[in-house]
Amino acid sequence: MLLINEKLQIPLREFKFRFARSSGPGGQNVNKLNTKATLIWAIAGSQSISASHKTRFFASYGRRISTDGVLQIQSQRFRDQGRNVADCLEKLRAMLQGTFLPAKPRKATKPRKAAIERRLREKSRQADKKRARKKPT
Repeated sequence: MLLINEKLQIPLREFKFRFARSSGPGGQNVNKLNTKATLIWAIAGSQSISASHKTRFFASYGRRISTDGVLQIQSQRFRDQGRNVADCLEKLRAMLQGTFLPAKPRKATKPRKAAIERRLREKSRQADKKRARKKPT
C-alpha cells in the first residue's frame, strides 16, 4: 500500500515498474545492472482515488500524463533498484499530497498609487533614453 494520508491509500498492484540501466557515474555498477526504475500508473482507470482528485491531478500534472491516462515517474538517483523504486513512490506521494488540498480562490487586487507612479516614471525614463539615441533633426 502507498499511504498518502489516512483517507487515501493506493494498493501497489496498481503500479507497474520497469527497470533499465542508469546513466551517469557508478563504474561497473552502471554498466551491468538495471538500477533505473520507472513507475507506470494508469491513473485514468484507478479505482483508488476519487474523480475530484483525478481532476485536480490532471489539472496540475496533465502534461506528464499520456493521452491514454498513464503516468510515468522515473528515478535513477541511487545506485540500487530498491531505493529507486522507493524514490518513485515518494515522488508520487508528494505529487498526490500537493493536489489533495483545493487551491485557494484568488482575491482580485489593484496596484497601489505609488506602484503606478513608479511604473510610469520608469516608462518615461526609458522613453527619454531611447529619444536621446536618435539623430537630431
